[in-house]
Amino acid sequence: MIWINGAFGAGKTTLAQQLTTDDPRLLMFDAELPGFMLREIVPPPASGDFQDLRVWRRSVADTATALLEEYGRTLVVPMTVVVPSYLDEIFGRLRAHDVLVDHFFIDVPTDVLRTRIAAQSVWPNDPDRDAQVRAWRLEQVARCAAAVSMLPADTVVLDGQLPVAQLASEVLARSAT
Repeated sequence: MIWINGAFGAGKTTLAQQLTTDDPRLLMFDAELPGFMLREIVPPPASGDFQDLRVWRRSVADTATALLEEYGRTLVVPMTVVVPSYLDEIFGRLRAHDVLVDHFFIDVPTDVLRTRIAAQSVWPNDPDRDAQVRAWRLEQVARCAAAVSMLPADTVVLDGQLPVAQLASEVLARSAT
């Protein structure tokens, strides 16, 4: 599994799409999807962040394991997880199922992140929701930037200002795929 971590706006999804284009044997798994599902089933945590639900962390690891078992293809997971204990929980559950995780973190300066987030439109057909998402993502910049100092020791930190094709080459060269 290739886990691509980093702040919102760092380019995780763009890198994941590049990787799956460069190597069609790779399968992208958006770990937000279990969170969206859970929003429909259980009350949100006080923080409003579905990552604070233990069932989300378990669902991510279990779904990834099931996809690997069923399809036998390396997964690419673009997902921001900056709480160290949450990463430990997810990666520990994956290791318990003999899943090897290559963890990458796209490091981007905070001013660049803020500019990228301000320019992005997540919900183009819903301006109010788009503004809410943008505001929330901007509020997370400092927390995500600080996470680089708390990453697991085996994390490969990528320069998020490099071209995506170059980042993809680096990820493929460093991963066990």
